[in-house]
Amino acid sequence: MTSLYEILMLILGIAKFLILAHFVMSWLINFQVLNIRQPLVAQVWHGLNRLLEPLYGPIRRLLPAMGGIDLSPLVVLIGIYALEIILRNNVAVFL
Repeated sequence: MTSLYEILMLILGIAKFLILAHFVMSWLINFQVLNIRQPLVAQVWHGLNRLLEPLYGPIRRLLPAMGGIDLSPLVVLIGIYALEIILRNNVAVFL
């Protein structure tokens, strides 16, 4: 059962990394440091969008309009951190 705990923590860590990479990449694209017309940048950007949209979509529908500010990545990260805290506090279940 310890391996199940480790796998869950690994998945949450990968999700955090992907969300942070998406966040940083969106800023770099908006400030024109990265060009979306480059094939590699476009491929990574669209891949991250396809991976994370199932997480962001339901939250975007629940959150009110903020005038162009997307808070869904922040809400997802808070949810991931909450899940990690819950898993760490209940690690005895996995032992």
